Amino acid sequence: MNIINLNNPTIMKKGYISHIHNETVTNNNFRKVLYTSKHIQLVVMSLQPNEDIGTEIHQNIDQFIRIESGEGKAVINGTETMLKDTDAIVIPAGVEHNIINTGNSVMKLYTLYAAPEHKDGIIHITKEMAEIHHEKEQFDGITTEY
Repeated sequence: MNIINLNNPTIMKKGYISHIHNETVTNNNFRKVLYTSKHIQLVVMSLQPNEDIGTEIHQNIDQFIRIESGEGKAVINGTETMLKDTDAIVIPAGVEHNIINTGNSVMKLYTLYAAPEHKDGIIHITKEMAEIHHEKEQFDGITTEY
């Protein structure tokens, strides 16, 4: 029998297992892609106080976001909703959205994109880095398990 230590992420032949809360709260990068399959992608993010993801629309991608720590607001099609630890957001494809850290501490979140949005393995230390490289670092069809 194989035992998996959830404190150390494991990429298996088909799949990924980790302790997502630990992965999320220990991440200090603006964006870090943890796992990419053909149909879904797992990403952790850290937003500094007063930082936002940036207003965006994913035309063919649904998105799930869970706040692990911090507080802020979601703006979805112009409607603002306050967010706190353990809140979850589902954003259907084609919907304008933004997540904004309105608190005094770093907001930690993870997101699932269905289908993938970013190249597998991408790490953006800052939002500025993510914005500079956005166009050339879109998902290219290569998955974690290629």
